[in-house]
Amino acid sequence: MSLDRLNPAGLAPASGFTHAVTATGGRLVFLAGQTALDGEGNVVGTGLPEQFRQALGNLLTALRAAGGTPADLARVTVYTTDVAAYRSRARELGTIWRELAGRDYPAMAVIGAVRLWDEAALVELDGIAVLP
Repeated sequence: MSLDRLNPAGLAPASGFTHAVTATGGRLVFLAGQTALDGEGNVVGTGLPEQFRQALGNLLTALRAAGGTPADLARVTVYTTDVAAYRSRARELGTIWRELAGRDYPAMAVIGAVRLWDEAALVELDGIAVLP
């Protein structure tokens, strides 16, 4: 199995994401949306960075349960209730990403949402991974 990350000339430089990821061989893992819920179902943190850390940690926990690692992520979608806040905290969120998931960035999108399933949630992440 291999994931190839492509950032073609002619597109804006990729920072914190990859423009295209190709996958050959392997098993697909579809990761459900994860918010900042702790193990008891309570939203952790009131700010975006704290909630992002927990939501990403939850996504990676589900991925590890399927036998994967952060390097196996091919696609992640981030849903946020405040895109402006997400953009203004992008550096900090990027630091959290690198701390928990490393520098093998998947193809990504950030989408604004009026609200998420958990009313107190500010961010939700889902993804697709390709495992050997």
